[in-house]
Amino acid sequence: MYPGQLTDVPGFQVGHEQNREWGTGVTVILPPEGTTGGVEVRGGAPGSRETDLLRPENMVSQVHAVVLSGGSAFGLESASGVMNELAARGIGLDTGFAKVPIVCSAVLYDLGLGQAKWPDMTMGKEALLRASSKDSSRGNIGAGTGCSVGKIAGMDRSMKSGLGQASLRLGDLVVSCLIAVNAVGDIRDPEKGNRPIAGLLGRDGKPGSTLDFLMDGESGEDLLGKNTTIGCIATNAKLDKAGTLKVCQMGQDGLARSIEPVHTLFDGDSLFCLASNRVESEPNLVGILAAKAVQRAIVNAGESAEDAYGLLSYVSL
Repeated sequence: MYPGQLTDVPGFQVGHEQNREWGTGVTVILPPEGTTGGVEVRGGAPGSRETDLLRPENMVSQVHAVVLSGGSAFGLESASGVMNELAARGIGLDTGFAKVPIVCSAVLYDLGLGQAKWPDMTMGKEALLRASSKDSSRGNIGAGTGCSVGKIAGMDRSMKSGLGQASLRLGDLVVSCLIAVNAVGDIRDPEKGNRPIAGLLGRDGKPGSTLDFLMDGESGEDLLGKNTTIGCIATNAKLDKAGTLKVCQMGQDGLARSIEPVHTLFDGDSLFCLASNRVESEPNLVGILAAKAVQRAIVNAGESAEDAYGLLSYVSL
């Protein structure tokens, strides 16, 4: 297991709430005041909220929370619970008439596990209330509760995945990642010879390869909108919105290194970046570290998952 968690960046808090019978959950990331946000969406089936606002040419740069949720598009409701609670605390963009919290969100599809129910406003609020500056949660928790990978041949041959975290430090600079991995493809560890972690199971029940499955000409399941890897990079670097976008773009390399295949029309891969603007740095260095943190967090998501909903996990194999 690779070391670190998102809260290694000073001032950040993370909270989770889940319903294991439903097979879904929410993870909330609370940054310190004055944090700049960016996002990069590369999958073909995203579900999101307030992502256009983070484009560099648009006005608002400060983010008050990022919500990662299961439940497909239904799960976007959980962000409203977070927004209402932040407003009650007096946190938000001062518009002169009210403080409006900027709450960005992305969702993944986990309705095929558990009871096909989804996170709501209450679950989002509860995740926020549980937020801690010492969170190191991994596996079947929060947005990772209903995650699975390797679904090209159907759920019977897929494996359980979950939530992963990792961080890197270079002097005073800290770059971390929290990610929920619910991909069509397989998780592999590029730092250990591309070792398989979780994904498609062969007909013999042993780890297989989604890429080999496709190369052999086999036909896959209808996976439209049933996947998605969503995550957040956090750093204490000083970055403007264009800088956070570049870090997101470079951070997506971490997905390409550790998930095969990735960024398909069946995935909605979305990656946020939150910069607390405390340490002098530049986007290239932060982006290089971000890609490494992302790939390690993805590996941790696979290695920390436990068997659930009839799916085997890394610990079983």
